Amino acid sequence: MAETEVFVKNPHSILEALKRRPREVLQISLPRDNVDGVWEDIIELADRNKVRIQETAAVDRSGGRRDKNNFKSSIGGRESSHGALMRPKASTSIESMFGSVNESSRGVWLALDSLQDPQNLGAIFRSASFFGVKGILMTTERSAPMSSVAYDISCGGVEAVPFVQVINLQRAFEKAKDVGLWILGTSEHAKDSLKKMDLDRPWLLVVGNEEKGIRRLTEESCDMMCTIPGVGSGVTSLNVSVATGVLLSHLC
Repeated sequence: MAETEVFVKNPHSILEALKRRPREVLQISLPRDNVDGVWEDIIELADRNKVRIQETAAVDRSGGRRDKNNFKSSIGGRESSHGALMRPKASTSIESMFGSVNESSRGVWLALDSLQDPQNLGAIFRSASFFGVKGILMTTERSAPMSSVAYDISCGGVEAVPFVQVINLQRAFEKAKDVGLWILGTSEHAKDSLKKMDLDRPWLLVVGNEEKGIRRLTEESCDMMCTIPGVGSGVTSLNVSVATGVLLSHLC
């Protein structure tokens, strides 16, 4: 079941939400004294949009005194309550994501096949935002939820990249192909190198589960499969979020 509210602690994620959907930021919790950097920008934007700011202090679980000026989520036994309570960002639709795509389109879209680690999910959103990914498809089952962890790790990336959650990834692929996208699957066992892929095509890049990779039916729906060639020894694969960053840096 999707969360109805998320509590986000990363100030960059909070600031991006305030810029893009301030009405869905319900409350900011932080001390007004001795704030600087991004937190100053957060206060200014929250005041401008009439978002409630509640003064708080860090909770010291180690038995020491409460530190009102601690902004990090965990330092020296203190757990910070500084952050923002907000509604989750609404997903878009397949029609909206692919509505303006045609055979002459350029760019990269991304599909996540059963990723289960919310930290990987957040890291991928961060990379997707950095490289200008047009949109992200995610499966609704056997996948990490769009939780507070994903929002924090994304550092604002969740706010910047449209996403849609689908029950059937293969049907989504059919719609992607209908508008002219090429489906590029990834696997450490693929024969073709990423370096051989045509950069002039509009790609829907597919990355898979942390342990099992992309599923068989997903692979069968791909137009091509590629791997990231390694030159070192001892390690034969990359963490999925790291691999996604490498793939996007080449294709975007």
